[in-house]
Amino acid sequence: MSELSDKVFDAILMARQRVYAVASPTPLEEIVGDDLSFRLFVKREDLGPIKAYKWRGAYNRMALLSPEERRRGIIAASAGNHAQGVALAAKILGIPAKIYMPRSTPEVKQSAVRRFGGDFVEIVLHGEAYDAAGAAAKEDAAKNGLTFVHPYDDVAVMGGQGTLADEVVMSGKGSFDVAFLQIGGGGLASGAAVWLKRQFPKIKLIGVEGVGQACMKAAIEAGTPVDIGRSDLFCDGTAVRKAGALTFEICREFLDDIVTVTNEDVCWAIQKLWETNRIIPETSGAMGVAAALKHAASLAGQKVLTVISGANVDFGQLGFITRNSQVNGAFRRYLRMRIPERPGAFMGVLAKAFSNSSITEFQYGKTSPTIACPIVGVAVSDEQFREIAQALTAEKISWEEVTGDADTLFRVIPFERSLLKNPLFICLDFYERPGALRDFLGRYIGAGDNICYFNYLYTGERVGRAMLGIEFADSASREAFLGKISGTLGDGVRACSVIRGNVAARLCGE
Repeated sequence: MSELSDKVFDAILMARQRVYAVASPTPLEEIVGDDLSFRLFVKREDLGPIKAYKWRGAYNRMALLSPEERRRGIIAASAGNHAQGVALAAKILGIPAKIYMPRSTPEVKQSAVRRFGGDFVEIVLHGEAYDAAGAAAKEDAAKNGLTFVHPYDDVAVMGGQGTLADEVVMSGKGSFDVAFLQIGGGGLASGAAVWLKRQFPKIKLIGVEGVGQACMKAAIEAGTPVDIGRSDLFCDGTAVRKAGALTFEICREFLDDIVTVTNEDVCWAIQKLWETNRIIPETSGAMGVAAALKHAASLAGQKVLTVISGANVDFGQLGFITRNSQVNGAFRRYLRMRIPERPGAFMGVLAKAFSNSSITEFQYGKTSPTIACPIVGVAVSDEQFREIAQALTAEKISWEEVTGDADTLFRVIPFERSLLKNPLFICLDFYERPGALRDFLGRYIGAGDNICYFNYLYTGERVGRAMLGIEFADSASREAFLGKISGTLGDGVRACSVIRGNVAARLCGE
């Protein structure tokens, strides 16, 4: 081992007496799922005093300050969890702390900083990401002779973070074959790697980064820390553009590999943790689990360690997480088709190409008198997706995958009101089950009726909701349809509201 790693190891030993004066060890919990081919253990740092591991390093570093340094106060920079750790330590130790945070920091984390630090902390919002806030904080510290408490690139900070690995060893649930350690700047991975490798010499240590955040992977490939230019902010706790100089040396020495995960992988991991153990971590907190699930095929029969590094999720993120998780074990994919704009065309496509598919979304509005381009979202395996594509091709239906398109993501559903003839818009409630909407459409949409608008999104609730626009040959046909759908329509389908009259004008806000 290098001189630096020996220093980190010694720092972990010394940190024990400090961190355990503040909080008890967090649990090491097994995730049990019928579909897991390996044993998966998670270190529950989401149950710590700030719902994240960062307090360990912050407190350990600040406890080492001299009386004069404490009197002057400290400066820190953080996207959220390190700030909370600094705030907690500031209040316990009675140290004034000025904390620079990116303007993009979720309000839940800003509020937590104020709650933990009370009158001992001052928040300064600066820049859009950690790097800008960090640069401003260092400049302030140098100008005013204050101590800068780094979120990761400090031996004492790494020593504090490494105490969670000490708890893993002391749990008696080891040893482990593989550990997946998420990386932002590298403090967690460095501290844990030094300790785990000393205690479990045969363990394989894998660093985990977001696809748009892979600063440590870039550093190792370049042989030195490099600025990656931009860091994806979805996993905001690990959104770092440049790895630390010290953490780079440790990670290069100890990590066997670095893998990347997508935002969708992280959403699936959060879903899995909720479905198995009722855990909802923040996005960066689930990255280790995301990597383990992504590489499950190579982990069969092994004992795997991960860290749930935080649970300070912004409530507003949950909608995006849900939409980008899995349905029935498959990710959502979207197709835009080009079919004739005529009665029965859409229903015919559903019957011929999607009869065995789990449909999660419809997006369609009439914009042409001759061509319709509906978007259908499906949760299917790769093989099932190929079957849909083959069925569409066999029917000579032009299609394209639009899973990543902006208009699909933001659910842009335009329609041309001048094209609608005798329209009726209805909002449906129905028990959410495969085929419920298809059954309704097949039963109530007549041969001369035409779907001109369709807005449906699977949300995971027992009750599904859809807004459906139908145009009719004449007003009499429309009134006859209204008679058919009054009340409950069977199989739990209910028309909960009906928009009549100049429908298109009303929906356009005129």
